Amino acid sequence: MPIFLWFIILFLLVGVPYLENSPFIFDKTLSAIQESENNSKFEKELQAGITQIQKKMDRLTPGGAYLIINTSDNTFSLYQNKVLVREGLCSTGSYIKLEAENNKNWMFQTPKGVFSIQGKITSPVWRKPDWAFVEEGLPIPGPNSSARFEAGVLGDYALSLGKGYLIHGTLYKRFLGQPVTHGCVRMNDEDLKTVYQSLPIGAKVFIY
Repeated sequence: MPIFLWFIILFLLVGVPYLENSPFIFDKTLSAIQESENNSKFEKELQAGITQIQKKMDRLTPGGAYLIINTSDNTFSLYQNKVLVREGLCSTGSYIKLEAENNKNWMFQTPKGVFSIQGKITSPVWRKPDWAFVEEGLPIPGPNSSARFEAGVLGDYALSLGKGYLIHGTLYKRFLGQPVTHGCVRMNDEDLKTVYQSLPIGAKVFIY
């Protein structure tokens, strides 16, 4: 009989039973079972965690109209009853620092956080702050000077977020999508009109 047949017979008679009873094979099989159980447990825990986060997000998300502003991409998203109804470009703070005499300075950034619409204005008139005159190299007038007031530069509508920050229109539509403002949020005419009509006073604005 050829020698390789002896090896096959020997393997069938001795090798296979040994492998079947080998503690190494048993341990490996047991380890695979335990790993499968651990993966299944992990998947269940992960799904439970995702469900909890989703429920928490649903509780925190307003039920009516709200606005989300992304200052990194300079985009906005308008939602109504948790459904996206409009999105587009906007402009937010430039992060430019303006310094004046007597150590006074301004950092032009859009604040981040959760805000609410505190007021709504049609045909708004801009009351120019001190930095507007410093930026133009002009002397700062008195608080009630007529030089403080300028019409036609904020668009047809403005929504107040408090502390002088507004969502308003712009004469410089070519800059939408870029960080070029002094802290306010600028939109084009069509987007601004929709946002103005959709957000009531008290509506939430999320800026990040």
